[in-house]
Amino acid sequence: MAVLVTRDQGAPMRQEIRIGSHTLAADGTVEEGGESSAPTPHDLYDAALGACKALTVLWYAKRKGIPVESIEVRVERNSAQERAGTYRLDAQLRLGGPLSPAQRQELLSVASKCPIHKLMTAVTTEITTSLAD
Repeated sequence: MAVLVTRDQGAPMRQEIRIGSHTLAADGTVEEGGESSAPTPHDLYDAALGACKALTVLWYAKRKGIPVESIEVRVERNSAQERAGTYRLDAQLRLGGPLSPAQRQELLSVASKCPIHKLMTAVTTEITTSLAD
């Protein structure tokens, strides 16, 4: 599936993102010359991790019959060392429902194995950028 990003001509930096039948946006901060009208690309990157952890935990809990009633994932970013090569994300899970301590630990372990977590930490991503005709 392709992701299509096009500039919103009515805003200084805002981009419209189309993924299949879904549309969302990205924008720069006011300090960067944008309007902060949508998440930044860094926000979307961080959100992908949180969403993946939540979906992975929910899928696993349903499959195993674990009575999780709610899942909240808070992702905090520390990009202070990004230019030096380290981008830190702290993901904190809040699980609701009648869960035993063992089930809570099991779900925490599963969250650390979500596909985006693996993609961000264990995979070499190769990116090519070219001009279209």
